[in-house]
Amino acid sequence: MSAVTDTIGDMLTRIRNAIRVDQENVDITASKIKTEIARILKDEGYIKKYSVLARGPKKILRIELKYGPNQEHVITNLKRVSKPGRRIYLPKSEIPRVLSGYGISIISTSRGMMTGKAARTVGVGGEVLCEVW
Repeated sequence: MSAVTDTIGDMLTRIRNAIRVDQENVDITASKIKTEIARILKDEGYIKKYSVLARGPKKILRIELKYGPNQEHVITNLKRVSKPGRRIYLPKSEIPRVLSGYGISIISTSRGMMTGKAARTVGVGGEVLCEVW
C-alpha cells in the first residue's frame, strides 16, 4: 500500500469516480482542509451534506452527493489546479472565473478557505486549490 502524496487530489478523484457510478455518498479520510472543501461545496449547492464520523483512531468525512430530479449530475467535473509539485498562488485580480461564473474555484487564503468570488470581494489572493463545475 502506497502513501497518498496529494490528499486533495485524491478527494476530488474519489468524488469524481463516485459521481460517475451514481453513488449516494463517498467516504474519505478526514482532515481540516478536506472538511473545509466539503463545507464550500455544500454552501455552493454542489453536495447535499457532509459529516465527520469517528471510526476508531481515524475520522472519516462522509459526503452525500447531490443529483437532479432525473439523476443528472450537479457536479460535472472537479479539477485540481495547485498540486504538491507546482503550487499556484494568484493575487485577487488574477483569480479565475470558472466557466464565466457557472463554476467555482476554491482558494486557500490568509483569511481561510473560500470561493474565488468571495476572495475577490474580500480583496485577498491565495493558493488556487481546485475548480468545480
